[in-house]
Amino acid sequence: MALFRARNSAGPTPLEGVDVVLADLDGVVYKGHEAIPHAVESLNRAAEQARVAYITNNASRTDAAVAKQLQGFGLSVEATDVVTSPQAAVRLLAGLVPEGSRILVIGGEGLSSVVADAGFTVVESADDEPAAVIQGFAPEIGWKQLAEASFALAGGDEGIPWVATNTDWTIPVARGVAPGNGTLVSAVHTAVGRLPVVAGKPEVAIFDEARTRFGAKHPIFIGDRLDTDVLGANRAGIDSVLVLTGIDRAKQLLAAGADSRPTYILDDLRGLHEPYPTAEKGRGGAVVVGDAAVRVNGTTVEIVREGSDPLNLLRAACRAIWDSGLAIYALDVPERLYT
Repeated sequence: MALFRARNSAGPTPLEGVDVVLADLDGVVYKGHEAIPHAVESLNRAAEQARVAYITNNASRTDAAVAKQLQGFGLSVEATDVVTSPQAAVRLLAGLVPEGSRILVIGGEGLSSVVADAGFTVVESADDEPAAVIQGFAPEIGWKQLAEASFALAGGDEGIPWVATNTDWTIPVARGVAPGNGTLVSAVHTAVGRLPVVAGKPEVAIFDEARTRFGAKHPIFIGDRLDTDVLGANRAGIDSVLVLTGIDRAKQLLAAGADSRPTYILDDLRGLHEPYPTAEKGRGGAVVVGDAAVRVNGTTVEIVREGSDPLNLLRAACRAIWDSGLAIYALDVPERLYT
């Protein structure tokens, strides 16, 4: 991993050699109706040296609607710069059923429009004998629609194909955190005893869609969640940035499993344009980043030197803990590192 590179005080910026920057939306670009500080200017600056595009698991909105929102924040973006989980799901669907097939769509306009644009016939009932079911989140989805999916998918693993745009358990809304598409997929799964093929993060299909569309050779992905954003990028073989402006923070980073550790850790997106600090091995096996140093002594995580930058302290602690090979629950971690 490139989280730390060599025995120098700083390495290249995270954007060095990158041809396509892929960014998540909520928690990276905006929260609710407000842009996250420094995100817009940092992404517009990144666009001066690389293609900037956006990936979203949200299946309820079209790419044009997402682009319009981002334009409102001051970003230079077109609909074709937005990769949605419905687009990735339809690519999967095209490999499972014949062109022009009838497809039972469980979702909103953001999904049904993409299915129709791909040349499939959208139906709303299992009685229409669909060739497949495709499912994505929409606020209006209720028992009736989930029941139609269950009726169409009868037959277990021998039944017709089932594609889900994503399986996010939660979705952020203005009033807080609400059930996401994963809960709706789980309801159908409980009824039919099988699982869908999934397109969105952390699965690889949505990253493959982005790679193909933009001809990316050396992409980087920016997210705020380890379990979807970073895990998905790692599975796809793409360098990842975990930015601490969204869901996951220090506590989650320190406990990250080997498959969900980011390449870079940033406070905000200004860090894309700053030389990324490298790590050195200090005395007694300590990990040194900048003027911060942390070591694991037995099962105790020790702050050898706090340094002047809390982020470098976190970076050093992450590397020390990750390199120890010990699970986080087996370690005594100072509260200072995760508060």
